[in-house]
Amino acid sequence: MSRVEEAIKSRFKCNKCSHSRCRTKELAMTGSGLSKFLDIQHNHFLFVSCENCGFVEVYDPNVLEGKKGQLGSVLDLLFG
Repeated sequence: MSRVEEAIKSRFKCNKCSHSRCRTKELAMTGSGLSKFLDIQHNHFLFVSCENCGFVEVYDPNVLEGKKGQLGSVLDLLFG
């Protein structure tokens, strides 16, 4: 589990039902053009779903990791 996933799980609070447990899953997808033709999966997303109601949010882990010094602040902003 990545540092971003651990941080999200430790601070998670569902926006729909306020439940505090979640599941995370990383998905990789192809882009368009040449990357689609060569099946290069360079688009990565982190899906976070509430274990109570199933509400899903999607995050770009590269964006969250890019703010290494501010990771806590970014997650505080997202999860209150």
